[in-house]
Amino acid sequence: VGNYKRTVKRIDDGHRLCNDLMNCIHERARIEKGYAQQLTEWAKRWKQLVEKGPQYGTVERAWCAFMSEAEKVSELHLEVKGSLMNEDFEKIKNWQKEAFHKQMMGGFKETKEAEDGFRKAQKPWAKKLKEVEASKKAYHAACKEEKLAISRETNSKADPALNPEQLKKLQDKVERSKQDVLKTKEKYEKSLKELDNVTPQYMENMEQVFEQCQQFEEKRLRFFREVLLEVQKHLDLSNAASYKNIYRELEQNIKTADAVEDLRWFRANQGPGMSMNWPQFEEWSADLNRTLSRREKKKASDGVTLTGINQTGDQVSQPNKHSSSLSVQSNTVQSVQSSYNPFEDEEDTGSTVSEKEDSKIKNVSSYEKNQSYPTDWSDEESNNPFSSTDANGDTNPFDEDTPPAMEVRVRALYDYEGQEQDELSFKAGDELTKMENEDEQGWCKGRLDNGQVGLYPANYVEPIQ
Repeated sequence: VGNYKRTVKRIDDGHRLCNDLMNCIHERARIEKGYAQQLTEWAKRWKQLVEKGPQYGTVERAWCAFMSEAEKVSELHLEVKGSLMNEDFEKIKNWQKEAFHKQMMGGFKETKEAEDGFRKAQKPWAKKLKEVEASKKAYHAACKEEKLAISRETNSKADPALNPEQLKKLQDKVERSKQDVLKTKEKYEKSLKELDNVTPQYMENMEQVFEQCQQFEEKRLRFFREVLLEVQKHLDLSNAASYKNIYRELEQNIKTADAVEDLRWFRANQGPGMSMNWPQFEEWSADLNRTLSRREKKKASDGVTLTGINQTGDQVSQPNKHSSSLSVQSNTVQSVQSSYNPFEDEEDTGSTVSEKEDSKIKNVSSYEKNQSYPTDWSDEESNNPFSSTDANGDTNPFDEDTPPAMEVRVRALYDYEGQEQDELSFKAGDELTKMENEDEQGWCKGRLDNGQVGLYPANYVEPIQ
């Protein structure tokens, strides 16, 4: 009696399992969306880096094919996310709403119907069972009383102090207890017989209600199986023709990379095969604009444009001063420090990938593909900051073994992006070594900690105390 509650509870569990399955699918949809967004961001960033980097020709196209693959796979995973939420999630939600009907007083209509059905089917049999238990208790009590009376009578016969009248009373009690045993036994057997008579009907009624609960649960189980199969189809990209085509196209793009073709292109556009502009005799003209050297161009600038300046420490932001003769141009792509390895193990620092991407400079190339190289040249030592002061070249500033004449440690006050190949790039707060004092144009020669040597504006740094 009462064990049907386990079957009734299964109905409430079915409603809760619908919520669990929806939450499970919702979490997977968030994962699919997050993966798709990460693929898109990765493809966008690296596509820009490769296009602006030094790689060229068919190998560049093959490399960029990976970014195209990521964008297409991202779209597929967004479709998976959409299918999970718009189809599977909504299907479960609607089925749950149709299968379970909430009551005003709480609980579900299906639970109450099952509870009432079981209780109604069990009530007659439970009543008879209660009668059986009562008659059984009475019969066992009579048997106990009979045994106690017989024991007292037996003991009284051996006791000479008892008079015949007392002995007679004990004998009468034994007789009455025997009759009580017979009556209670008869009643007990009768109640058992009545219980046996109603048991088949009880079993049939309980079976009928139980089968109704089984059918309700069968619908839920079959529905769950159907939904899980649909989820599997939405998640399985291995059988999707578009997914296979992505990697078939990727393979074809990689196989089209041709080293001979790239070398031929480079020879024709950047090597001996490119069109030449050989020097020819030119008449002097007063209106002809003379060519300015790099330093003269910088000196002739009227104003100052400091871009990307980051103050360090307690430095106070300074307004642009027209009295300065330095002009700095901003570059959209930052140069990477030579000490940065984009494939460095994350285990060494314990930081996440996103933290590394935010903290490190995004570009992995020290120069752009279309970088313009200086064409001005001069044999005069004063115009060539990298020319040797020794006829034998013993004082090459790029020779690390040669000790510098004067070195002072300085700290960068602002960000500076080198505009030409012979200039240094650094960030505010970086430390470097000044190798030569400021010249008349306001430039110093220095060396970064990674060994790179070049020029930088003297007013962009301060000595380290």
